[in-house]
Amino acid sequence: MKLLNILIYTDGSSRGNPGPGGWGAIIATKEMVTEIGEGDKHTTNNKMELTSAIKSLEFVRDLGSAFTIDMRADSRYVINGITKWVFGWQKNGWVNSQKKDVLNRELWENLAEVTADLQMSGSKILWNYTPGHSGIPGNERADEIATTFADRVSPNLFKGSRSKYSLDLTSHAGDQKLPAIKKSKSKEKAYSYISLVNGKCMKHDTWVECERRVKGVPNVKFKKTRSADDERQTMFLWKSNR
Repeated sequence: MKLLNILIYTDGSSRGNPGPGGWGAIIATKEMVTEIGEGDKHTTNNKMELTSAIKSLEFVRDLGSAFTIDMRADSRYVINGITKWVFGWQKNGWVNSQKKDVLNRELWENLAEVTADLQMSGSKILWNYTPGHSGIPGNERADEIATTFADRVSPNLFKGSRSKYSLDLTSHAGDQKLPAIKKSKSKEKAYSYISLVNGKCMKHDTWVECERRVKGVPNVKFKKTRSADDERQTMFLWKSNR
């Protein structure tokens, strides 16, 4: 049996972590696109990332068909958890490698359950990491939905023909089919990572630290620098243009 293809972008956000939060997702078949999302008065970013994955997969499960599901999430926490860690957690009674209770256990159980339901019905789930805040239309829109709900505003959610959807969902920065020049560029060694949030520049040793600072915050700037001069010049320009 040939499986139908379905594409999903997910994202979660919280203001304060913990604080007001929201999640958003885009679910696209060949013919249709549906945007979904909700807000939460008090939550964390990880909870919202997990909820986005759960709700989008529940949506697909309720369609009643078997799919090849291309899950594109910008949370390594979600992807590593569902593809690696969850099996050990279940085996060890939901205790992690540090002998502590697994955080967000109920959400992990829900995600494991809906994943198992889809696989038992014949669906195949492909978990693909998509870098956040890198200009990928689907990821940017999922982030917009999540952050809008986190700001306690209800966004207009699209539901209709894919031909009428304004975003291009056909490719993204993690797609192996993109030209090799783009892939090689992403592998260039970084001197540092820098960010500008609320007018304050900060230097980070890793992308994870930089991403943590800018994720879900509007009107930010961030960059991977390749030399001390590149770092110094960029931060000078940012400060000059405030």
